[in-house]
Amino acid sequence: MIKSNTNTTNTAKIANLAKELVNLTVTEVNELTIILKKDYGLEYNHDHQNITETVPINQEQKKENLRYNMILKSSGTSKLAVVKLIKEITGRGLKDSKELVDSVPTTIKESLNKEEAELLKKKFEEIGAEIELIN
Repeated sequence: MIKSNTNTTNTAKIANLAKELVNLTVTEVNELTIILKKDYGLEYNHDHQNITETVPINQEQKKENLRYNMILKSSGTSKLAVVKLIKEITGRGLKDSKELVDSVPTTIKESLNKEEAELLKKKFEEIGAEIELIN
């Protein structure tokens, strides 16, 4: 039985690759991990200790999963309406709500999903307030 040169060549190639991988620095291993995940959809699964293919997430799905903080930039001309709306959506007392309005820019709510953040932003903008959503 004669061994093929292709099999010997592949074995040598894999042995050389293994030698290179073993000698990578931690930084290089991290860079390799990023490339494998980003370019090839491969990710190390710590729970099962093997490499699995990741399901690509499109940009729109990533946006939907983001959490937003709502920042009051300005109360506009209707400060009282803004105080009342803050009181309503946060459950804070009138005094605490007024203090938030008086200390702009300030965070009103944290960790909102995209839909809730946009809905609340719209409510504030309808009464003249300026809101910024930060993720």
